[in-house]
Amino acid sequence: MRTRRLFTALAVASLTAAMAAPVAAHPGQHGPTEGHLLGPGAWGDLQLLGKADLTNTDDLIADVAVDPRTTYAYLANWGKATCDTNRENGDPDAGAYIVDMTDLANPKQIGFIPHSQDSRPGEGMQALQIDTKFFNGTMLVMNNEQCGKNGRGGVSLYDVSNPSKPVKLSEHFGDRANLARGDSNDTHSAFAWDVGSKAYVVMADNFESGGTDVDILDITNPKRPRLIREIDVDAEYPNLVQTNLGLTEVNLHDMVVKNIGGHWVMLLSYWDGGYVQLNVDDPANPTLIGDTDFNHPDPQLLESTGEARTAEGNGHQAEFTADNQYFIGTDEDFAPYGATNFAITSGANAGSYLSVPVPGSTPIVALADDKLNGPVVYGGYGCPDSAPIPTPASIPGYEASLQAGEEKIVALQRGPTGDPSAPEPACFPGDKAHQAALAGWDAVVFVQRHGGTENPPFCGSGGFVDAVVGVCTNHTAYHNMFGTPVSFTYPDGPAIGTVGERIEATAAFDGWGYVHLFSNQVDANKKFAELDTFVIPEAMDPAYAVGFGDLSVHEVATDPNDPTRAYLSYYAGGMRSLRIQCSSPNNCELVESGGYLAPSGNDFWGVETFTRNGKTYVAGSDRDDGLYLFATGP
Repeated sequence: MRTRRLFTALAVASLTAAMAAPVAAHPGQHGPTEGHLLGPGAWGDLQLLGKADLTNTDDLIADVAVDPRTTYAYLANWGKATCDTNRENGDPDAGAYIVDMTDLANPKQIGFIPHSQDSRPGEGMQALQIDTKFFNGTMLVMNNEQCGKNGRGGVSLYDVSNPSKPVKLSEHFGDRANLARGDSNDTHSAFAWDVGSKAYVVMADNFESGGTDVDILDITNPKRPRLIREIDVDAEYPNLVQTNLGLTEVNLHDMVVKNIGGHWVMLLSYWDGGYVQLNVDDPANPTLIGDTDFNHPDPQLLESTGEARTAEGNGHQAEFTADNQYFIGTDEDFAPYGATNFAITSGANAGSYLSVPVPGSTPIVALADDKLNGPVVYGGYGCPDSAPIPTPASIPGYEASLQAGEEKIVALQRGPTGDPSAPEPACFPGDKAHQAALAGWDAVVFVQRHGGTENPPFCGSGGFVDAVVGVCTNHTAYHNMFGTPVSFTYPDGPAIGTVGERIEATAAFDGWGYVHLFSNQVDANKKFAELDTFVIPEAMDPAYAVGFGDLSVHEVATDPNDPTRAYLSYYAGGMRSLRIQCSSPNNCELVESGGYLAPSGNDFWGVETFTRNGKTYVAGSDRDDGLYLFATGP
């Protein structure tokens, strides 16, 4: 297998020049340019046509959806990571912007669909035509994730046949197994499909992540959605997970459904479980078609650095090519430095413990000595509605005990989930880190709650708004840091404010997330072969690991008119265009053919393709701006 990272000579020269000479940022675009990769504008076969600035608040925009039969786009207002409202900058609370793209050079916002209080859409935006006996028109599908005490989950459906007058069909429908929280479980993403007389939507169930997290609703009558199936993919279809490589964080992140050869095929992006295909001709009774494995050693790290290390997994989103011969998957990874060594360095339980990075946190190498070390204080759960995190100064003798080069470190537990002493909702690790930063802590040791993945641990990801160093370790280490008996039942752990042992953690570079090309022909073992990978060069260069924005790929959209082309939203790496070049069906490579990166930088979250007069166009959502529209070259 060969990997390619093609970048035109002109683009390289322009990019280098742009990085050498900072450019003033315009309002709503990132702020200081030193924190973002700067670009030359458009190159190759992508041309910028127009854009719609929708917000004055950074990190506000999420997914983009395009109505395939009209000239309208919908962009998710994701809301601030801290769950605050956006009104101080004139932005509405979470919901969806409606944009008229009749004039591709001058798209205009014409409306806004607000979400319920403390509920926000993100990955799950989709506009499609539905034609059943109960509904005929354009439907907008949106996920709901809770962000605050009044948040509600599930999926929301709107009639946008007349985009200037959207009509709510239903909201917050989903799996209501977690009735203690009063509503449907959080839904991270959603995808709907129309089979003729019936229509369905599949959702990623956040609450049951790692369990029955594939929820399928019958939305034939969109005013009365009905849950018809929950699937625990790993349990129902064994041997999907490469536990021998330590790839054990299994959960549904995204999905698409497409009619291929007369059969409805669901393509699930199943994080460490890889990319999984199910036959959903009968959505209530799916059957396994096959899945992918992550190659060992990691092919991009091996090529870029010569290191033979285990692949990280992180299967995030995927799409089939127009001819269904291939599919392309994107692995999202916000942690270019893996936490490879974590140790308790004092007390009776001194020794090494398993650890992982916390995606979105500041890597350990940002510290002057490339090392996180010092005594740890227990701060509880650390969510906005949790018991307050104590300040370092409030802990008697703590600051005086710090030695040269040590940091003020607070330990925060993942959750809360199921803890009778903490009924408040769980939150992102970034929410916890924000509370820690406000209290005056330098770094956070996130610890896995009991009942979560212990080896390797996982403490969640995302939501970071502060430059806080973070590392995640397991529940056993949590108890041993504070000298309490190792327990996996409530009540649990030390009192908030307890001073524990000293810890030390270091990290090694392992790159950002990248792209996979797979054959869509399953073998006798129900496996799809990986044919190639792609990554932008900066993503595998330690020089760009800190200070240039997130250089992970996020999403892919394939060209509906050309099976050899695809487009990537690459966060701070911009928008990228790829071609699939094959000398034979199983000897193919991904080659960059164009892209766009603004002189002041970008932060692209979503990407969608659409056709007008037989020509393909690309819509991208920039987290700090809004909608970008691109033409594609020959």
